[in-house]
Amino acid sequence: MAEENKNTVLGVTENLEALFCYVLGWITGLVFLLLEQKNAFVRFHALQSLVTFLGLFILSFVAGLIPVLGILVNLVLFPLGVVLWIILMVKSYKGERYKLPVVGDFVEQQLGKK
Repeated sequence: MAEENKNTVLGVTENLEALFCYVLGWITGLVFLLLEQKNAFVRFHALQSLVTFLGLFILSFVAGLIPVLGILVNLVLFPLGVVLWIILMVKSYKGERYKLPVVGDFVEQQLGKK
């Protein structure tokens, strides 16, 4: 695994670069998806971050447009997002290819891993 760690764009270990994919949610997911062209582990986490947190952001925005129900939905989405954010950062730093139930399958299909 030490040899694979060298194959990242920034020259840092792949687990650290994968963690960076989640630091600012979908924004860093997009940045690392565009920057990292070789390391499959980092690309997986970058796309999973992008899909997960952009989806939560859009859902939260749309829910916010609904007067009372939107507040209730966002009261659930915010803690869910924080918990996912922490879990995904920890798992990626530990070197795990942790796959979220629906999003992870979608990400693997998009990256060509069937």
